[in-house]
Amino acid sequence: MKTTSIEAIVVVAVLLMPGCDRQQPMQTTDAGSAASVEAEYVGGVVCTGCHRDQTSLWLGSHHDLAMQSADVAHLLGDFNNEEFVYAGITSTFHESDGTYFVRTDGPDGELHDYAIGYTFGADPLQQYLIEFPDGRLQALSIAWDTRPAEEGGQRWFHLHPNEEIVAGDELHWTAAGYNWNFRCAECHSTNLRKGYDAETDTYRTTWTDINVGCEACHGPGSSHVAWAEEPEETSVTRKGLVVRLDGAGNWERDLTSGNAWLPVPQRGADETELCGRCHARRSQFSENYVHGEPLLDTHRVQLLDPGMYHADGQILDEVYVYGSFRQSRMYAAGVTCSDCHDPHSLKLRVEGDGVCLQCHSAERFATPEHHHHEAGTDASLCVSCHMPQRTYMVVDPRRDHSFRIPRPDLSVEYATPNACNDCHEDEDAVWAAAAIENWYGPERKGFQDYTHALFAVRNALPESRGLLVEVATDTSASAIARATAIQELGNQLDRATFGIVASGLQAEDPIVRRAAVSALESVEPSMGVGLLFPLLDDPVRGVRIEAARLLAGIPPGDLERPMLDTIERVMNEYIEAERFNTDHPSGWLNLGNFYTARQDYDEAGTAFDNALKLDPTFVPAYVNRAEMERRRGNEGAVEEILLAGL
Repeated sequence: MKTTSIEAIVVVAVLLMPGCDRQQPMQTTDAGSAASVEAEYVGGVVCTGCHRDQTSLWLGSHHDLAMQSADVAHLLGDFNNEEFVYAGITSTFHESDGTYFVRTDGPDGELHDYAIGYTFGADPLQQYLIEFPDGRLQALSIAWDTRPAEEGGQRWFHLHPNEEIVAGDELHWTAAGYNWNFRCAECHSTNLRKGYDAETDTYRTTWTDINVGCEACHGPGSSHVAWAEEPEETSVTRKGLVVRLDGAGNWERDLTSGNAWLPVPQRGADETELCGRCHARRSQFSENYVHGEPLLDTHRVQLLDPGMYHADGQILDEVYVYGSFRQSRMYAAGVTCSDCHDPHSLKLRVEGDGVCLQCHSAERFATPEHHHHEAGTDASLCVSCHMPQRTYMVVDPRRDHSFRIPRPDLSVEYATPNACNDCHEDEDAVWAAAAIENWYGPERKGFQDYTHALFAVRNALPESRGLLVEVATDTSASAIARATAIQELGNQLDRATFGIVASGLQAEDPIVRRAAVSALESVEPSMGVGLLFPLLDDPVRGVRIEAARLLAGIPPGDLERPMLDTIERVMNEYIEAERFNTDHPSGWLNLGNFYTARQDYDEAGTAFDNALKLDPTFVPAYVNRAEMERRRGNEGAVEEILLAGL
């Protein structure tokens, strides 16, 4: 962490309707209205009676099959005493009296029989959840490849095939990395409540629907059901439907460019935020999610950071699609998820290039003159060039949703991947760049124009500061790119960059505001209070609590009562957010850092101790507890803690 006048402390953030038969147009209610806030979950089965067409589309979809009970109707793997060998351990999958088991290595390294409790996903792989007495559900890291045999499927495989993960490793299936309650549950079930008890280190996790049902996307439906049950003559308006998902923008075709545009913008941002709740690399800090509200109100979103994205913003790690889509010209133009995907079946609205040609003229783009490949081949498909895919979890290819133009010239300069060489593996990027220039000319910047800046800062080049400033101040750039640049400028704060970071506090998009707050990490709290105090009333919780964290070091005696009351209120929000994640050591670590800044050393020590109880190998807790004791003047304890960590 950067610092100017205060000592560095390591901070680790936790890293991913019902209706009726009346044919009235669906209305979208204000997500913050009393109807949406007070509504309760009723379960998707209530919706099916009226919404038969939508239910029919949803049945068998990835949402429907996101999680199921482990019975013969849902298990796809071979449990006929099939054996699988990994890291010297033979696991056996078998069935007894209708219950399915795996005999495999437990946390002690010995073989045990574990009953399969639930299936997890269905295509192109299916995982299996095993329940422990303390309420934990752990995802087995041996999965079933559900692809057809001719495609290499119908086999057991390990999710870390090139490693040897054994008991005690952080990636062992019994470790925190494969804990369903903490890492997976919110996005595979509806109205998930984690139910973690820090005192007993146990879970009582609950849900309304075991899978991703109607209310996961549309919001709690009790108000809507109540409306549907009213006599028709007394019912005037549709109530309680929080979010509408239909991609119903009134697009018009521009005959000159061959592209479509929205004369009247739709509420696409709301829908993208809703889908991003699960289709983003993010962490959760609150279960008080309100459908249609900004994602940052309850989640922290991953920016375009090293190890997650390439320097040009292309997907690298398993970041899902929200972060890449928010970089796209499509998002900027008002395109939303359901313009391309049916929200119930999740299939494309039109197969193949047809989904793109809804908006882009076939005469202009679906021709060899544009794509320079033989018509009707895979190479000629729009997605082959504009949505290159990467494979995750060994067998799961996913497409980049930034919809960028191929840039092999950037590959030459910055070693980023490009769609051309994904196919033409026998050629190099220089060859591909020459072909692109020959076809389209030398000026091919595209919409995403920040590779130079992100590459420079990642490689500590002297020009990085100026390049980051250009991105941070470019109002035509995507908000997630600007937020990334502002966050990086926090490591290079001086008189020239301070004002640019501070201006980000006023940005319209909360992802930029939160990044700007984080970028002021190194500013002494007493100096930053003038800038950060107004953010304590930000409408988005993620921005508020980040400001509260940075202001934790302000002595209470330096503030007058109204300011003190405001800071205490939002600091309590921050504490609540971190306590939500105290089933992971990073939650306790962040609380320890917070209490250290407040000079509440007893609470800080307890928090660090709790982190180490959960994971005795969690190095940041040793380092930060030692720093806390140093601030406290207890040098003897510093040495003892660091030696224990070693």
